[in-house]
Amino acid sequence: MSSGLDKLETIRLIAFDVDGVFTDGRFYLSDDGVETKAFHTQDGYGVRRLLDAGIAAAVISGRRSGAVEKRMAELGVPHVILGCKNKVAAMDELAAELQLSLDECAFVGDDLPDMPLLERVGFSVAVANAVPALQEYCDYVTRKPGGAGAVREICDLIVTAGGNSDR
Repeated sequence: MSSGLDKLETIRLIAFDVDGVFTDGRFYLSDDGVETKAFHTQDGYGVRRLLDAGIAAAVISGRRSGAVEKRMAELGVPHVILGCKNKVAAMDELAAELQLSLDECAFVGDDLPDMPLLERVGFSVAVANAVPALQEYCDYVTRKPGGAGAVREICDLIVTAGGNSDR
């Protein structure tokens, strides 16, 4: 694990996996096929602070979810990529669209499908409840688990590193 939180000063885009990062990894599926998820309100405030500080935010998830679409719309997250089969390609396209290098991008994940993207970005983050292989690899491991404030924790770190901690 790298010791350089100084990399945070250069981050202009942070993307998040959803299940296990914004949530605790569980989803509820009713008998009639309706899926629900639980989101932590403090994570939402962290994302708003991030956007207010001029840092771009995105979600890149392998699953499609109406609940995620609705929550990200409420938060004003402009880049929502769901049902994604290739997270690296999605991040490459998004970074190009925003005219950023991958060194200016961070990604937050929790499981092995996130590893290829975590290996490519300038700052890699694993949530506290991530699989051990990610925790060992990433630049930073949150103290809080996914779905319980991990998103807020990393948003606060990035906002503070960029000198925008007045809110």
